[in-house]
Amino acid sequence: MNYIIKICCVALFSITAVHAQKTEVDSSLVITGDKGVISEVSKTDTVQAFKRFKADGVAAVIGDYLILETDIVKMREDVKNQGMDSDEISDCQLAGRLMENKLYAHHAVQDSTINVSEDEINNMIGQQMDRMVQQIGSMEKLLEFYRKENERDLRAELFVINKERALSDRMQSKIVSEIEVTPEEVRQFFDRIPEDERPQFGDEVKISQLVIEPDVPEEEEQKVVDQLTEMRNDIVENGASFATKAVLYSQDATSTKGGQMTITRKDPLDKDFKQVAFSLQEGEVSKPFKSSFGYHIIQLDKVRGEKLDIRHIIIMPKVTEETIKIAREKLDTIRRSIVNDKISFDEAARRYSDEEETRGDGGKLINPKTGDTRFELTDIDPLIYDKVNNLNEGQVSMILIDQTRTGSKFFKIITVNNKYKEHIADYSQDYTKIKELALREKQIKAIEKWQKEKIGDTYVKVGDEYKECAFSGNWLKQ
Repeated sequence: MNYIIKICCVALFSITAVHAQKTEVDSSLVITGDKGVISEVSKTDTVQAFKRFKADGVAAVIGDYLILETDIVKMREDVKNQGMDSDEISDCQLAGRLMENKLYAHHAVQDSTINVSEDEINNMIGQQMDRMVQQIGSMEKLLEFYRKENERDLRAELFVINKERALSDRMQSKIVSEIEVTPEEVRQFFDRIPEDERPQFGDEVKISQLVIEPDVPEEEEQKVVDQLTEMRNDIVENGASFATKAVLYSQDATSTKGGQMTITRKDPLDKDFKQVAFSLQEGEVSKPFKSSFGYHIIQLDKVRGEKLDIRHIIIMPKVTEETIKIAREKLDTIRRSIVNDKISFDEAARRYSDEEETRGDGGKLINPKTGDTRFELTDIDPLIYDKVNNLNEGQVSMILIDQTRTGSKFFKIITVNNKYKEHIADYSQDYTKIKELALREKQIKAIEKWQKEKIGDTYVKVGDEYKECAFSGNWLKQ
């Protein structure tokens, strides 16, 4: 088997969640039954005498957790739902993956440095259910899909699933958190790869972009402020329902819940939003204020320690046809100056771009997967793939229309700084990617070492149907 493929295959089943560039997978991939924790087994000692309990349908017991036969069935269904070919994955592999998850979660519970709060999980469930309802069409259809009689039962199951997954992820992350590779280790890793097995990297590009956003006229902003002020007065002076107004007027996903949110100071929210929220008294409604997303009013429902239960309404001022026209004309003028060599793309982006994240670096885009400035063409946004693919180095695209996550339109131009043809891995040219592979190999070895040690001092019982499985770990303790 190809040397690099070996690393990737091991990573699939042993280190799914350890990277900073972690891919978000539906948490229902990790399933536990309603009796996901065996209360009879003490959490103070990971090596326990087996205690009697009804074991019908139990595939394995790992520490304080059990794996039901139905968990393996559900996991296979989830694999299918994610578009993967489940026929190529055996029950033994699924059971092994579930046992690994339970092992991580079991030891995470006993690690005082790993904390997963109920509020954190509940917030995660709220976002997850909003997303699923939007995808499937309604709460009724979602309950039918999960075979649940009511929303409370579904939330209860998702709580167990998400908490266990969060514990598992954090345990894996802790195991590899301090692992690094030196340049010499990267060199040794590369030299160990047989020349005929070195990875082949696809066509790559380095690109930059220059963004111009249409201005929002002051009168449009004032309209929104006046509208929110009127709402606030109706709520404060007349006792109108904040939740009802949020459902009717707020322009974000929380509107379906009456604008309800639970937040902490550590949440990755707009700093102005948090500053206003944490300045309120219980029951108080803020005056309209501006954030990077639009204009808001907030009502503080309850203070619970470091957490706030709030409701909010957001309205985003609209750009006008006139400001859209002005923005496009401005970018067209900038583009002609670049094409006519009156100014470089780098300098134009630094001087004129409205995109703060890239402006200081001349518009250069960073690949979020690697932290590098190189993108494989297959990783490029499909909306601009053809434009990038058809540009030569140094060429500037025509004006493109894009939109923010709030739906606001903006204009941009892109340029290709460098193109790299498909090639076999080269140490100097592809150092960043080779370093990532070397780091991944070292992390896998650390995970395997940790698993071997912890399986040895954790109570493990594997059901008879799985004792013939060729597990990667010594789960049978032979």
